[in-house]
Amino acid sequence: MTEDKIAPEGKVAKKLKIEVVKPENFKQTYAIGALGGHSPYDFRIGFYNDSPKGFEKSSNSQVIQRSIETEVIMSPLAALELSHWLEQHIRDFEAMFGPIAKVKNHLRPVEQPEDTAEIQGYI
Repeated sequence: MTEDKIAPEGKVAKKLKIEVVKPENFKQTYAIGALGGHSPYDFRIGFYNDSPKGFEKSSNSQVIQRSIETEVIMSPLAALELSHWLEQHIRDFEAMFGPIAKVKNHLRPVEQPEDTAEIQGYI
């Protein structure tokens, strides 16, 4: 699917159209958060959901199980483009609905697994 256009230099330029399709096995996943990291070659983002598991008797700490639902691996350029896309859509959302409010966690301090505490390094 292309359309010809005349470029300013008199050359014929091709217009690119992208057709978006979803395969039969397409799956949507809701996630409450993301974690991940990067290497010199790619970025990895794991999307997760949390489920309460009760309290540990020995430490009186509530245990939350964090389940990684899916992981996306992308090139540094694709990650940069994703960040620009997200920033624009967040600006558009806030222009329509107002600032996005953060929910305060009443359980502090939170003890996260060492490899998920920061958004650096792989999952």
